[in-house]
Amino acid sequence: MSNAPLAERMRPRRLEDFAGQYHVVGPQGALQPALDQKRLPSLLFWGPPGVGKTTLAQLLAEQVDMPFTAMSAISSGVKDVRDEIQRAEKDRMFHPLGRVLFIDEIHRFSKSQQDALLAAVEKGTITLIGATTENPSFEVNSALLSRCQLFVLKPLDEEHLLPLGQKALATDPFLQSTGVKEVEYAAIYAFTGGDARRFLNTLESLCLVAKNSGQTKVDAAFVGQHAPKMAPKYDRAGDQHYDIASALIKSIRGSDPQATVYWLARMIAGGESPTFIARRLLIAAAEDVGLANPQALTIATACFQAVERLGMPEGRIPLSECAIYLAASPKSNRAYLAIDQALKAVEQTGDLEVPVHLRNAPTQTMKELGYGARYLYPHDYPGSFVAQSYLPDGLDGTAFYVPGENPTEARLAEWLIARWSKESQSPSGD
Repeated sequence: MSNAPLAERMRPRRLEDFAGQYHVVGPQGALQPALDQKRLPSLLFWGPPGVGKTTLAQLLAEQVDMPFTAMSAISSGVKDVRDEIQRAEKDRMFHPLGRVLFIDEIHRFSKSQQDALLAAVEKGTITLIGATTENPSFEVNSALLSRCQLFVLKPLDEEHLLPLGQKALATDPFLQSTGVKEVEYAAIYAFTGGDARRFLNTLESLCLVAKNSGQTKVDAAFVGQHAPKMAPKYDRAGDQHYDIASALIKSIRGSDPQATVYWLARMIAGGESPTFIARRLLIAAAEDVGLANPQALTIATACFQAVERLGMPEGRIPLSECAIYLAASPKSNRAYLAIDQALKAVEQTGDLEVPVHLRNAPTQTMKELGYGARYLYPHDYPGSFVAQSYLPDGLDGTAFYVPGENPTEARLAEWLIARWSKESQSPSGD
């Protein structure tokens, strides 16, 4: 009986037995036409752990009858890569299609290490299959990326993993020796997500525990008591960091407090810096809630201060309070759009002269030059308002800020129209 983990013992030996990733290798998969011609392009597989990147690479090589070498970027260097390329060149007469070189964690290779692969991939001496859990757009050289077809491998669904568990229980000698007859595979899936390796190895661990305790059934309660807790998939320096932060902000922008608090919980459970979260909430308050609820920025600022003073785990409470408040607030990005439009105008028009009546006149000479003359002091007029021009020549009548359609800005719009309507809602005259 093999001492290898169940996931290794159950590794599929044929491409037909491979679970999931049908968009790549299914009957209508993107690689099927090439496989029908016994050809294999260089590939990059991007996906989380346990979705079959290594297994798929091996099966693809076997499918097209190409020799296969695997190495890990963690323990290999440029010399290992060059040795493999030389080996492939010597074997070319025996293997005209070249050799498949699988590099796990290819994102850990430096630029020079990745560059060592370029010529061999270009000539077809090797067919590269790289596997990465990080976004290849950032971690793989553009030259190498352009020579490979990129496929995103997805976490496996219950429909893929549950049959694997059933097959393992029915065919694996060790699992059969435990005496377990019935398993609630969906409960195990909930603890392991779409990671096939974790799913199968957890199944094996639970069957062993059941054997030692005289149990023949692994039900949901048994799984909940004995399954190892799954660490949250959250890399504070990787894609999960940015993707989940993006989901949080978009849920706030979309006024969905339920999704907002869920993504907030994912960030907290993943060990994200509470001040990073608080900064994101500050940005959302200013950019997405804006003048529709000006109080939101005050609350977000208070949340930031509270998190700094409280730390965690207590800091989760003001974070939740603020996030939910922002999600439940009316939204306006008009202030955000206004400053961007104004910055664009500055870029396009350059350093326009400040109108003379708006200039400061701290000296007699400046007063004699007319600086500040004909400026109308608003507080000297009813309602502390008088119509006069405040924009430089050439920009008169430009509307950078347009009030949004929400109660707060509707009141702002009414106030502004009441004062500027005679001037077509824009300043004119001195």
